[in-house]
Amino acid sequence: MKSAQAKEDMFPMWDVIVIGAGAAGLLAAIRAAEAGRRALVLEKNLRPGVKILMSGGTRCNLTHATDERGIVAAFGSQGPFLHSALATLGPDQLVELFHREGVSTKVEPGGKVFPESNRAADVVAALSRRLARSGAHVSLGEPVRSLTPGAECIEAVTSRQAILGRNVIVTTGGQSYPGCGTTGDAYDWARQLGHTVVAPRPALTPVLAAVPWVEELSGVTVSDARVSVVPATRASASSSEQSAARRKADRSTPATARGSLLFTHFGLSGPAVLDVSRAVSGAADPQSLALCCDFLPAESEDEFIRWLDAQCAAGGGRQIDTVVAERLPRRLSQTLLALVAVPAERRAAEVSRADRRRLGEAVKRCLIPVRGVMGFRKAEVTAGGVDLREVDSRTMQSKLVPGLFFAGEVLDLDGPIGGYNFQAAFSTGWLAGSSACRSEPSGTRC
Repeated sequence: MKSAQAKEDMFPMWDVIVIGAGAAGLLAAIRAAEAGRRALVLEKNLRPGVKILMSGGTRCNLTHATDERGIVAAFGSQGPFLHSALATLGPDQLVELFHREGVSTKVEPGGKVFPESNRAADVVAALSRRLARSGAHVSLGEPVRSLTPGAECIEAVTSRQAILGRNVIVTTGGQSYPGCGTTGDAYDWARQLGHTVVAPRPALTPVLAAVPWVEELSGVTVSDARVSVVPATRASASSSEQSAARRKADRSTPATARGSLLFTHFGLSGPAVLDVSRAVSGAADPQSLALCCDFLPAESEDEFIRWLDAQCAAGGGRQIDTVVAERLPRRLSQTLLALVAVPAERRAAEVSRADRRRLGEAVKRCLIPVRGVMGFRKAEVTAGGVDLREVDSRTMQSKLVPGLFFAGEVLDLDGPIGGYNFQAAFSTGWLAGSSACRSEPSGTRC
């Protein structure tokens, strides 16, 4: 076996090697190179930032209009891991970074921050310009095959060569949008180096419905809905049993989100559904779950029923579907009426009090059994990844392998829709690049 000195004489030596030119990798390389380190970025694609270009409908939701505490809270139990990274590069600092690079931003309703141009390409161009100014070297179309730690350096074998790095930062992403090259390459390297990899699963992905009436509503959008993941009610359950299950759903929800909802030819999508999808993909038996949908979350069930009572009394000659369509899309109102066995053409005055209450339940607590999720191909992020307990959150360095760092989606770190995941990637990449600069630069022997 060759000594470290012999290997250095044979192979190129770098202070910092960054594997993956996505959001985390680009920031890590910029930070390291601007600190005077010899930095090399290895990217398997033929251009950098491929996933950035696709994100947010090609607009790139950079971050969320909140402070560091808001980002931490959005990640739930994973959030405290981000404290140091966000202290190094928080949402305001990230926005300022892009402003200095000529990318103006805007805040949309709900707090999402986008480039004012609505062009993800402007984000990639800005990062590429700064990377070039930093002096970092970039090698495109060069996938890494393996990582092997040595006494004071790590050997990376690529499709072209073997190279050495005093520090290696892994920012290869997860498995979401595999067409972008994010195919989970780093998971095997991490396992081989002794790390635990929490089973990767799709997150922020559409959910497959198990009932045909959902598909018949394809194209219908509810602009404001509350969606919760709950245990599915048996199809054979009585009406009273289903009512009890819905009431239980209100008291105990593994995942709940509010936002727009979209019916599709396969099931459900839209921000509210995407945000709860990780609870479906993470279940041992997704088919034991259902989505409990509240199509009018701004008011209580009693308030809606009182409104319905008043409308039926005041305009009793109108068809009931016309009345409900004042509050919901007509196709959805007709479907909900069918689910509670109330003919859509029935005169409102003829709808019984019991039927109005059942309709209120359908509007406020509609249970939709699910089959699973669409998978990584349609997932915006990956849940699971390198176990956070084995990474020092103060530096992003592995607790098991000195000189090895992880940042971005490769970590077991996933947040809700709204720019949170990009902020985590940018911040952890920036911190990893900063931490990798703390060792002696090249000139000392490996």
